[in-house]
Amino acid sequence: MKILVVEDDRDTADYITAGLKQQGHVVDVARSGRDGLFLAAGEGYDLVVLDRMLPEVDGLKILRTLRGAGDATPVLLLTTMGSLDDRVEGLEAGADDYLVKPFAFAELNARVNALSRRAARPVRESLLKVHDLEVDCLKRTVTRAGRLIELQNQEFRLLEYLMRHPGEVVTRTMLLENVWDFHFDPKTNIVETHMSRLRGKVDRGFDAELIHTVRGAGYVLRAPQ
Repeated sequence: MKILVVEDDRDTADYITAGLKQQGHVVDVARSGRDGLFLAAGEGYDLVVLDRMLPEVDGLKILRTLRGAGDATPVLLLTTMGSLDDRVEGLEAGADDYLVKPFAFAELNARVNALSRRAARPVRESLLKVHDLEVDCLKRTVTRAGRLIELQNQEFRLLEYLMRHPGEVVTRTMLLENVWDFHFDPKTNIVETHMSRLRGKVDRGFDAELIHTVRGAGYVLRAPQ
């Protein structure tokens, strides 16, 4: 793979770069947020290993800029900030995985390989439609009855997951694992909060509700009968 490492600490950057090159990857390094954003936005990388605290432009700003431009390149976020709130904030900004410093290269390599496998999955249908709701996964646009709906990154991922499972009841655990990549219960109302926001944008002001709560089970997106 062609990998971009955005890391201002020289020792850490050299450690990561040497290990990745030993694994057969082509690696470029940026030592500031500004250079990292410039390279990430234009060089066609397969994966970005991104430090969170960077000079000039911080890692979260880079993430939000890339995702806002529709760039879906897998991003592994590195940081010394390891609290639950920090992890949630990083994933909300668009990170695909999150690794706390200090770390062993073996773990970083395993996470890189996992992201590589995820990115290599067969291309799925990019234009999704349920009733009058349409999601273009390539352009990252959402319209209902011809009206453009603006969604945040995690709201878009949440809606995409529902749209790929129309008529199916999806549980809170399924959403945590597939939308937030949490394989544990964060003991927050993150799902409920985002679902409420999403329903407000997708259903409010339209003739029929598409997203429904299934009491005691989860949620379902379905066309009106």
